[in-house]
Amino acid sequence: MYVAIIGAGAAGCFAAINLKRLNPSVDVTVYESGNRPLAKVSVTGGGRCNLTNSFDGIKSLSAVYPRGERLMKRLLHEFSNKDTCEWFEREGVRLITQDDYCVFPQSQDAMEIVDTLINLMNKNKIKICTGHRVDNIEKNNTDEQNNDFRIKFSDTKIKDIKADAVVVAIGGSPHSKGLAFLDNFTLEIVEPRPSLFSFCLPQNSITEMTGTVVNEVEVSLSGTKHRASGPLLITHWGVSGPAILKLSSYAARSLFDNDYKAKLSVNWFGDKNENDVLEHFISTAKANPQKKLSTTRPEHINSRLWLNLLLQSGVDPEQRWCELSKKSYNRMVNTLTNNIYNIEGKNKFKEEFVTCGGIALNNVNSRTLECKTCPGLYFAGEVLDVDAITGGFNLQAAWTMGYVVAKSLSVSD
Repeated sequence: MYVAIIGAGAAGCFAAINLKRLNPSVDVTVYESGNRPLAKVSVTGGGRCNLTNSFDGIKSLSAVYPRGERLMKRLLHEFSNKDTCEWFEREGVRLITQDDYCVFPQSQDAMEIVDTLINLMNKNKIKICTGHRVDNIEKNNTDEQNNDFRIKFSDTKIKDIKADAVVVAIGGSPHSKGLAFLDNFTLEIVEPRPSLFSFCLPQNSITEMTGTVVNEVEVSLSGTKHRASGPLLITHWGVSGPAILKLSSYAARSLFDNDYKAKLSVNWFGDKNENDVLEHFISTAKANPQKKLSTTRPEHINSRLWLNLLLQSGVDPEQRWCELSKKSYNRMVNTLTNNIYNIEGKNKFKEEFVTCGGIALNNVNSRTLECKTCPGLYFAGEVLDVDAITGGFNLQAAWTMGYVVAKSLSVSD
C-alpha cells in the first residue's frame, strides 16, 4: 500500500510517523510545496514551540476551538493532550507546563520538536519531497474498491504519481483557490478567513505606550457577544496579547465581514463590574484621602497607563481622592470598565498565520477523517474547518488528527 501525504506540517509528519509505526509495511511519502518541512512548527510559540496545553480550567472545548469543537471532543478521546506529552517524552523530549497551562519543550527550542520528528521520519524510511506543489488529484472511479489516485504537480518536470490513499494536510489556506487542486472531488468548502491577529488602532495616546502589559483584562466587540479575557499588550500599531488574539479568533468571520472595522471595549479590571470598581475607588479614597489620583493607582495598572486613563475620564490627575465628585467617580468607572477604541484593521500575528474555514466537517467521517464521498482520501489539520485560540491548541489538533488518520489507514491496508 502506497500512501501520499500532501503537506509536511505538524499533522502530515505526525500522520506519516504513526502510520509507519502502526503498519511498517505501508510505503509513505510526504510531499511539501515549500523548501523545508515543519516550517511553521519551527516558529510557533515565538520559536519555543507551544506544542500542547494541559487543558486545566477549560470548561468547554468551544472556548478553545471556536470551530470544530464537536469533532475535537470526539477525536481527543483517541489521542489526547496527555497522549501527546507521553509521545514526545518517550522520544526523549523533556516538557514543561507553564503557569498559563501551555506546554513547551524544556529546552524552549522549537527546533528540538522539528529535529525529533524529522529524525523519526528518516529512521522509519519516510521520504520527504520538498518543492512539490500539487496541482491536481484524480481518482480512478471505474472500481469503487480501487483506491487508485493520480497526483499531478505544478512543476511539469516532476512525473505524476499514483497512490492507494492520499492524506491532505496542507494547513490553512488563506484563500479557497488554495484548495483548487481538490476540484475533482465533490467537497463543500467553507471560505477561509484569517484568524489569530492583533488589532490596529488609530495613532493616539494609548499607542504611545508601546510595551505596556496589563495581565488580566476583558475585551469585547461592542454590539456583539464576542468577548475574551487574559493579558493585553499595547503595541505601536494598536493592541495584541492573548486576550486580543482570542477575541480575533472568536470574531474572525464577523470582523472580516465588517472589513476589520469595529469598536473594541476594554475592561481594565477584568471580570469586575461597575459596582466592584466603584467600591474599589471608594475604598482607595477612604484609605488615601489626601493623596493625588496620579500617585495612587490600581496595582495591576502601571503609572503611565493610569495617567492616560484618568485623562480619558476627564478627571484631573492632580486632584485629591477626597475631592472627587460623584460625576468624577462615574466617569472613572465607565472608562476603566468600558474603554472604547476604534479598530481600523488587523495585524498579522508574527509568522503564525492561522485561518478558519477550509474543508467543511460534514465532508469527513468524524471517526476516521476519511472523505465520505471518496474512500481513500483523508484530511488532517488546519485544512479542515477546525481552528483554535493560542495556547498550543492548534498544534494539539494537528497531532490528534494526524494520529487518527494514521490509525485509520493502518487497518485499511
